Amino acid sequence: MKKYLLPQAGNFYKANLHCHSTCSDGAKSPAEIKEMYMAEGYSAVAFTDHEVYIPHNDLTDDHFVALNGVELSFDSDHEDWEIYPWRHMKVCHVCAIAEDPMNHLHPCWNRNKPLGRVATTNKHLVKFDESQPDYHYEYSVECVNKTLKLLKEKGFFTTYNHPTWSLENPETYLAYNDFDAFEIYNHSSFCEGFDDYNPHVYEQLLRKGKRIGCVASDDNHNRDPQAWDSFGGFAMIKAEKLDYASLMQALKKGDYYASQGPKIHELWYEDGKICVTCDDALKIDFATGRRHGFAYFGKDGGPINHACFPLIEGDPDPYVRVTVTGFDRKVAHTRAYWMDEILPK
Repeated sequence: MKKYLLPQAGNFYKANLHCHSTCSDGAKSPAEIKEMYMAEGYSAVAFTDHEVYIPHNDLTDDHFVALNGVELSFDSDHEDWEIYPWRHMKVCHVCAIAEDPMNHLHPCWNRNKPLGRVATTNKHLVKFDESQPDYHYEYSVECVNKTLKLLKEKGFFTTYNHPTWSLENPETYLAYNDFDAFEIYNHSSFCEGFDDYNPHVYEQLLRKGKRIGCVASDDNHNRDPQAWDSFGGFAMIKAEKLDYASLMQALKKGDYYASQGPKIHELWYEDGKICVTCDDALKIDFATGRRHGFAYFGKDGGPINHACFPLIEGDPDPYVRVTVTGFDRKVAHTRAYWMDEILPK
Protein backbone atom coordinates (compact mmCIF):
# COMPACT_ATOMS: atom_id res chain seq x y z
CA MET A 1 0.00 0.00 0.00
CA LYS A 2 1.33 3.42 -0.94
CA LYS A 3 2.02 5.95 1.80
CA TYR A 4 2.30 9.37 0.22
CA LEU A 5 4.95 11.60 1.76
CA LEU A 6 3.99 14.58 -0.35
CA PRO A 7 0.18 14.44 -0.05
CA GLN A 8 -1.69 12.88 -2.95
CA ALA A 9 -4.58 15.33 -2.58
CA GLY A 10 -4.37 19.07 -3.14
CA ASN A 11 -2.36 21.24 -5.49
CA PHE A 12 1.18 22.56 -5.64
CA TYR A 13 1.51 26.32 -5.16
CA LYS A 14 4.72 28.15 -6.04
CA ALA A 15 5.89 30.51 -3.29
CA ASN A 16 8.77 32.86 -2.49
CA LEU A 17 9.22 32.78 1.28
CA HIS A 18 11.85 35.53 1.62
CA CYS A 19 11.21 38.94 0.05
CA HIS A 20 12.08 42.60 0.62
CA SER A 21 10.02 45.54 -0.58
CA THR A 22 10.09 49.32 -0.24
CA CYS A 23 8.90 48.76 3.33
CA SER A 24 12.58 48.12 4.08
CA ASP A 25 15.47 48.07 1.60
CA GLY A 26 13.83 46.63 -1.50
CA ALA A 27 13.29 48.60 -4.71
CA LYS A 28 9.76 47.37 -5.52
CA SER A 29 6.54 48.09 -3.67
CA PRO A 30 4.52 45.17 -2.28
CA ALA A 31 1.94 45.68 -5.06
CA GLU A 32 4.66 45.65 -7.74
CA ILE A 33 6.12 42.47 -6.25
CA LYS A 34 2.72 40.77 -6.35
CA GLU A 35 2.28 41.72 -10.02
CA MET A 36 5.69 40.53 -11.17
CA TYR A 37 5.62 37.28 -9.19
CA MET A 38 2.14 36.38 -10.40
CA ALA A 39 3.37 36.93 -13.97
CA GLU A 40 6.00 34.24 -13.30
CA GLY A 41 3.48 31.68 -12.02
CA TYR A 42 3.77 32.30 -8.28
CA SER A 43 0.73 31.93 -6.05
CA ALA A 44 2.23 33.30 -2.82
CA VAL A 45 4.94 35.60 -1.51
CA ALA A 46 5.99 36.04 2.10
CA PHE A 47 6.80 39.71 2.67
CA THR A 48 9.68 39.53 5.15
CA ASP A 49 11.02 43.05 5.32
CA HIS A 50 13.94 43.73 7.62
CA GLU A 51 12.88 44.29 11.23
CA VAL A 52 9.51 45.87 10.36
CA TYR A 53 6.54 43.49 10.53
CA ILE A 54 3.86 44.97 8.26
CA PRO A 55 0.92 42.75 7.19
CA HIS A 56 -0.25 42.95 3.56
CA ASN A 57 -3.63 41.21 3.72
CA ASP A 58 -4.97 43.74 1.22
CA LEU A 59 -2.94 42.02 -1.51
CA THR A 60 -4.55 38.62 -0.98
CA ASP A 61 -7.25 37.55 -3.43
CA ASP A 62 -8.54 34.36 -5.07
CA HIS A 63 -5.33 33.94 -7.09
CA PHE A 64 -2.61 35.18 -4.73
CA VAL A 65 -1.77 34.98 -1.03
CA ALA A 66 0.39 37.56 0.71
CA LEU A 67 2.01 35.86 3.70
CA ASN A 68 2.87 38.22 6.55
CA GLY A 69 6.41 38.04 7.82
CA VAL A 70 9.55 39.78 9.02
CA GLU A 71 13.29 39.11 8.81
CA LEU A 72 15.01 39.58 12.16
CA SER A 73 18.75 40.20 12.45
CA PHE A 74 21.15 39.42 15.26
CA ASP A 75 24.30 41.46 14.69
CA SER A 76 27.77 41.44 16.18
CA ASP A 77 28.43 44.27 18.62
CA HIS A 78 29.26 47.64 17.17
CA GLU A 79 29.04 51.25 18.24
CA ASP A 80 27.98 53.07 15.11
CA TRP A 81 26.25 51.77 11.98
CA GLU A 82 27.75 54.58 9.92
CA ILE A 83 31.42 53.83 10.61
CA TYR A 84 31.49 50.17 11.64
CA PRO A 85 33.09 47.87 9.01
CA TRP A 86 29.81 46.06 8.34
CA ARG A 87 31.38 43.75 5.79
CA HIS A 88 33.33 42.06 8.63
CA MET A 89 30.33 41.54 10.89
CA LYS A 90 28.94 38.09 11.67
CA VAL A 91 25.15 38.05 11.73
CA CYS A 92 22.26 35.65 12.06
CA HIS A 93 19.12 36.28 10.00
CA VAL A 94 15.81 34.54 10.68
CA CYS A 95 12.56 34.90 8.75
CA ALA A 96 9.32 34.58 10.72
CA ILE A 97 5.99 34.10 8.90
CA ALA A 98 2.76 34.43 10.87
CA GLU A 99 0.53 31.35 10.85
CA ASP A 100 -2.55 33.56 11.39
CA PRO A 101 -3.08 36.46 8.94
CA MET A 102 -4.84 38.41 11.69
CA ASN A 103 -1.76 38.33 13.92
CA HIS A 104 -0.69 41.92 13.34
CA LEU A 105 1.68 42.43 16.29
CA HIS A 106 5.43 42.44 15.83
CA PRO A 107 6.55 39.42 17.87
CA CYS A 108 9.61 41.03 19.47
CA TRP A 109 9.81 44.72 18.72
CA ASN A 110 12.50 47.07 19.93
CA ARG A 111 11.52 50.71 19.48
CA ASN A 112 15.14 51.83 19.45
CA LYS A 113 16.88 49.08 17.50
CA PRO A 114 19.20 50.61 14.90
CA LEU A 115 17.91 49.79 11.44
CA GLY A 116 21.09 50.90 9.68
CA ARG A 117 20.66 51.01 5.90
CA VAL A 118 17.09 49.78 6.22
CA ALA A 119 14.48 52.41 5.38
CA THR A 120 12.98 53.74 8.62
CA THR A 121 10.06 55.67 7.15
CA ASN A 122 7.67 52.75 7.72
CA LYS A 123 8.38 52.21 11.42
CA HIS A 124 5.13 54.00 12.28
CA LEU A 125 3.19 51.17 10.55
CA VAL A 126 4.49 48.54 12.97
CA LYS A 127 2.05 47.40 15.64
CA PHE A 128 3.33 45.91 18.88
CA ASP A 129 2.30 45.21 22.46
CA GLU A 130 3.04 48.54 24.10
CA SER A 131 2.82 46.98 27.55
CA GLN A 132 5.96 44.96 26.85
CA PRO A 133 9.51 46.31 27.22
CA ASP A 134 11.77 46.62 24.20
CA TYR A 135 13.04 43.24 23.06
CA HIS A 136 16.78 42.82 23.55
CA TYR A 137 18.79 41.53 20.56
CA GLU A 138 22.38 40.37 20.62
CA TYR A 139 24.52 38.14 18.45
CA SER A 140 24.66 35.02 20.59
CA VAL A 141 23.38 31.45 20.38
CA GLU A 142 21.43 32.04 23.58
CA CYS A 143 19.59 35.08 22.22
CA VAL A 144 18.85 33.47 18.85
CA ASN A 145 17.47 30.33 20.50
CA LYS A 146 15.42 32.35 22.99
CA THR A 147 13.93 34.31 20.08
CA LEU A 148 13.21 31.21 17.97
CA LYS A 149 11.39 29.64 20.92
CA LEU A 150 9.39 32.83 21.43
CA LEU A 151 8.46 33.02 17.74
CA LYS A 152 7.16 29.46 17.86
CA GLU A 153 5.08 30.27 20.96
CA LYS A 154 3.65 33.32 19.20
CA GLY A 155 2.60 31.33 16.12
CA PHE A 156 5.33 32.00 13.56
CA PHE A 157 6.93 29.64 11.03
CA THR A 158 10.68 30.30 11.05
CA THR A 159 13.57 29.78 8.65
CA TYR A 160 17.31 30.09 9.27
CA ASN A 161 18.85 31.95 6.33
CA HIS A 162 22.04 32.22 4.21
CA PRO A 163 24.83 31.14 6.61
CA THR A 164 27.56 31.81 4.02
CA TRP A 165 26.58 35.46 3.51
CA SER A 166 26.19 35.75 7.30
CA LEU A 167 29.80 34.58 7.83
CA GLU A 168 28.60 31.98 10.33
CA ASN A 169 30.51 28.81 11.20
CA PRO A 170 29.28 25.29 12.05
CA GLU A 171 29.99 25.64 15.77
CA THR A 172 27.47 28.49 15.79
CA TYR A 173 24.68 27.44 13.44
CA LEU A 174 24.64 23.83 14.65
CA ALA A 175 23.73 25.17 18.10
CA TYR A 176 20.59 26.94 16.87
CA ASN A 177 17.29 25.24 17.79
CA ASP A 178 13.56 25.55 17.25
CA PHE A 179 13.50 26.81 13.66
CA ASP A 180 11.16 25.09 11.19
CA ALA A 181 13.21 25.14 8.00
CA PHE A 182 16.67 25.86 6.65
CA GLU A 183 17.21 28.04 3.59
CA ILE A 184 19.14 25.57 1.45
CA TYR A 185 19.47 28.10 -1.38
CA ASN A 186 19.41 31.92 -1.27
CA HIS A 187 19.24 33.52 -4.69
CA SER A 188 20.15 37.08 -3.68
CA SER A 189 23.35 35.83 -2.06
CA PHE A 190 24.13 33.91 -5.25
CA CYS A 191 23.65 37.10 -7.26
CA GLU A 192 26.10 38.88 -4.93
CA GLY A 193 28.79 36.25 -5.42
CA PHE A 194 28.22 34.16 -2.29
CA ASP A 195 27.92 30.38 -2.49
CA ASP A 196 24.72 30.13 -0.47
CA TYR A 197 23.67 26.83 -1.99
CA ASN A 198 24.15 24.79 1.18
CA PRO A 199 22.98 21.16 1.02
CA HIS A 200 26.03 20.21 3.10
CA VAL A 201 24.84 22.54 5.88
CA TYR A 202 21.39 20.95 5.73
CA GLU A 203 23.06 17.54 6.13
CA GLN A 204 25.05 18.80 9.11
CA LEU A 205 21.87 20.07 10.77
CA LEU A 206 20.05 16.79 10.10
CA ARG A 207 22.89 14.71 11.46
CA LYS A 208 22.59 16.69 14.69
CA GLY A 209 19.02 15.38 14.89
CA LYS A 210 17.27 18.63 13.91
CA ARG A 211 13.93 17.74 12.31
CA ILE A 212 13.62 20.64 9.94
CA GLY A 213 12.54 21.23 6.38
CA CYS A 214 14.44 23.02 3.63
CA VAL A 215 13.34 25.90 1.41
CA ALA A 216 14.85 27.79 -1.51
CA SER A 217 14.17 31.52 -1.54
CA ASP A 218 14.90 34.65 -3.53
CA ASP A 219 15.61 37.12 -0.71
CA ASN A 220 14.89 39.60 -3.48
CA HIS A 221 15.65 43.31 -3.24
CA ASN A 222 15.45 44.08 -6.99
CA ARG A 223 17.94 46.93 -6.78
CA ASP A 224 20.37 45.89 -9.52
CA PRO A 225 19.11 45.01 -13.04
CA GLN A 226 22.47 43.34 -13.74
CA ALA A 227 22.03 40.98 -10.78
CA TRP A 228 18.29 40.45 -10.75
CA ASP A 229 17.54 38.52 -7.58
CA SER A 230 14.01 37.33 -8.33
CA PHE A 231 12.75 33.96 -9.63
CA GLY A 232 15.83 31.93 -8.67
CA GLY A 233 14.65 29.88 -5.70
CA PHE A 234 11.17 28.89 -4.55
CA ALA A 235 9.12 26.53 -2.43
CA MET A 236 6.43 24.29 -3.94
CA ILE A 237 3.75 23.93 -1.27
CA LYS A 238 1.21 21.08 -1.55
CA ALA A 239 -2.00 22.39 0.02
CA GLU A 240 -5.71 21.66 -0.15
CA LYS A 241 -6.50 25.07 -1.59
CA LEU A 242 -5.03 28.49 -2.17
CA ASP A 243 -5.70 30.41 1.01
CA TYR A 244 -3.58 31.66 3.89
CA ALA A 245 -4.60 28.99 6.40
CA SER A 246 -4.06 26.08 3.99
CA LEU A 247 -0.61 27.27 2.91
CA MET A 248 0.56 27.77 6.48
CA GLN A 249 -0.87 24.42 7.59
CA ALA A 250 1.06 22.74 4.75
CA LEU A 251 4.28 24.52 5.72
CA LYS A 252 3.91 23.47 9.35
CA LYS A 253 3.27 19.86 8.29
CA GLY A 254 6.28 19.85 5.95
CA ASP A 255 4.23 19.39 2.78
CA TYR A 256 6.59 21.25 0.44
CA TYR A 257 9.91 21.01 -1.32
CA ALA A 258 12.63 23.46 -2.35
CA SER A 259 13.62 24.13 -5.95
CA GLN A 260 15.68 26.24 -8.31
CA GLY A 261 13.65 24.92 -11.24
CA PRO A 262 12.92 21.15 -11.39
CA LYS A 263 9.47 19.98 -10.36
CA ILE A 264 8.79 16.96 -8.17
CA HIS A 265 5.40 15.40 -8.85
CA GLU A 266 4.98 12.56 -6.34
CA LEU A 267 6.87 11.10 -3.39
CA TRP A 268 5.75 7.93 -1.61
CA TYR A 269 6.74 4.82 0.35
CA GLU A 270 5.71 1.35 -0.83
CA ASP A 271 6.99 -2.19 -0.26
CA GLY A 272 10.19 -1.12 1.47
CA LYS A 273 11.11 1.55 -1.09
CA ILE A 274 10.98 5.33 -1.35
CA CYS A 275 9.80 6.36 -4.82
CA VAL A 276 9.68 9.69 -6.62
CA THR A 277 8.43 11.03 -9.94
CA CYS A 278 9.64 14.34 -11.37
CA ASP A 279 10.36 16.36 -14.47
CA ASP A 280 12.86 14.86 -16.89
CA ALA A 281 16.16 15.08 -15.02
CA LEU A 282 19.85 14.35 -15.34
CA LYS A 283 19.86 12.37 -12.07
CA ILE A 284 17.93 11.61 -8.90
CA ASP A 285 19.84 11.26 -5.62
CA PHE A 286 18.76 9.63 -2.36
CA ALA A 287 20.63 10.49 0.86
CA THR A 288 20.12 8.98 4.31
CA GLY A 289 22.62 10.51 6.72
CA ARG A 290 24.66 7.32 6.56
CA ARG A 291 26.92 5.68 3.99
CA HIS A 292 23.83 4.40 2.24
CA GLY A 293 22.50 6.25 -0.77
CA PHE A 294 22.38 6.14 -4.53
CA ALA A 295 22.32 8.33 -7.64
CA TYR A 296 20.04 7.17 -10.46
CA PHE A 297 20.73 8.28 -14.05
CA GLY A 298 18.76 7.92 -17.26
CA LYS A 299 19.69 5.25 -19.78
CA ASP A 300 22.52 6.19 -22.15
CA GLY A 301 22.67 9.73 -20.76
CA GLY A 302 19.00 10.37 -21.44
CA PRO A 303 16.44 11.79 -19.02
CA ILE A 304 15.15 10.08 -15.90
CA ASN A 305 11.82 11.00 -14.34
CA HIS A 306 11.24 8.33 -11.70
CA ALA A 307 13.27 6.22 -9.28
CA CYS A 308 12.76 3.92 -6.30
CA PHE A 309 15.30 3.51 -3.50
CA PRO A 310 15.26 0.43 -1.23
CA LEU A 311 15.42 0.98 2.52
CA ILE A 312 17.51 -1.33 4.70
CA GLU A 313 15.34 -3.66 6.76
CA GLY A 314 16.22 -4.22 10.40
CA ASP A 315 18.73 -1.36 10.57
CA PRO A 316 16.83 1.68 9.34
CA ASP A 317 18.57 4.88 8.31
CA PRO A 318 17.59 7.96 10.32
CA TYR A 319 15.98 9.72 7.35
CA VAL A 320 15.71 9.84 3.57
CA ARG A 321 15.76 12.91 1.38
CA VAL A 322 15.69 13.27 -2.41
CA THR A 323 17.56 15.62 -4.75
CA VAL A 324 16.57 16.05 -8.40
CA THR A 325 19.14 17.61 -10.75
CA GLY A 326 18.06 18.94 -14.14
CA PHE A 327 20.16 18.98 -17.29
CA ASP A 328 20.70 22.70 -16.61
CA ARG A 329 22.21 21.69 -13.22
CA LYS A 330 19.39 23.36 -11.33
CA VAL A 331 18.16 21.30 -8.40
CA ALA A 332 15.12 20.46 -6.29
CA HIS A 333 15.30 19.08 -2.76
CA THR A 334 12.71 17.34 -0.66
CA ARG A 335 12.95 17.79 3.06
CA ALA A 336 14.30 14.94 5.17
CA TYR A 337 11.63 12.35 5.98
CA TRP A 338 12.44 10.53 9.22
CA MET A 339 11.91 6.80 9.45
CA ASP A 340 9.27 7.03 12.15
CA GLU A 341 7.28 9.14 9.66
CA ILE A 342 7.77 6.65 6.84
CA LEU A 343 7.67 3.10 8.14
CA PRO A 344 4.31 1.51 8.99
CA LYS A 345 3.53 1.56 12.70
